[in-house]
Amino acid sequence: MPSIDLTSMKHGQELLKRGFATMQEGGVIMDVVNADEAAVAEDAGAVAVMALERVPADIRAAGGVARMSHPDMIKGILETTSIPVMAKARIGHEDEARVLQSLGVDMIDESEVLTPADPFYHIDKKSFDIPFVCGCTNLGEAVRRISEGAAMIRTKGEAGTGNVVSAVHHARIVASEIEHLRNSKDLDGIIDEFMRGFHRISSASSLDIVPTTTPFGNMDELRTEMETVTNEVKELGRLPVVTFSAGGISTPSDAALMMRQGMDGVFVGSGIFKSSDPQRTAEAIVLATHSYNDPSAVAEASAMIGEPMPGLEIETLGVRMEERGW
Repeated sequence: MPSIDLTSMKHGQELLKRGFATMQEGGVIMDVVNADEAAVAEDAGAVAVMALERVPADIRAAGGVARMSHPDMIKGILETTSIPVMAKARIGHEDEARVLQSLGVDMIDESEVLTPADPFYHIDKKSFDIPFVCGCTNLGEAVRRISEGAAMIRTKGEAGTGNVVSAVHHARIVASEIEHLRNSKDLDGIIDEFMRGFHRISSASSLDIVPTTTPFGNMDELRTEMETVTNEVKELGRLPVVTFSAGGISTPSDAALMMRQGMDGVFVGSGIFKSSDPQRTAEAIVLATHSYNDPSAVAEASAMIGEPMPGLEIETLGVRMEERGW
């Protein structure tokens, strides 16, 4: 992807938030559940860690409602690592996000890995002082999240599966839709389609309501912001924020594959600490991410690891986390 010129961003808080996200560019962000795992990630060269009580594979296996991690666990990781610490809040759960901000995390992931709290809207990310990362499966989702204030986007993939196919699917869809947008003469029609994601409440009401306000402002204000972001995408030929891949990345070659799809970096959740040798797997994935254009380096990284995490076929899943979010 082309690089992002931060000087072209709007002034103030947005510049600071997107600037922090840009600092993670080209790196690996690893899920960790305790201070020992955070130390493994930091020693291996991770640019940040995601603090959570269970990796996605365990969340998927346990079922039930998945919520924000306990503050004591997050504090323990904050106190023992020198690299940035991120943490997850449920989609639409502003109060989980406010708790995380008060704890001092560096970035919040409004994550489909947790059980959504709001069936209609995501969090108003512009009302927070710290940056957010959000997931997407297509360009419309990405533009909506950026318009709401996301400073970083990750393609969702299918978390906790060790199967990279959904990550590739989402990366290719976003890239293809950006190309379609750049060649389209019907920008208003595309924005109309993108705006439909803010009207989910209409179909849930027996009164056939037409929403005029959202947590992000009234519909006219929101459309203006959507037009701004869509035009940025059209001009840049990419999303105007740092874009990582996530969901199913479990080997060095998976990481290299996603970097060659045009990603700015990768999130690795279950793939490291569900492997047979987490330290070596972490080091190998960092090496492959940094050297993705060098097949010999990726081969070296691939030889470093033991058994990768067991994988799941997407078609067999009872819960598709990638479908959460709107």
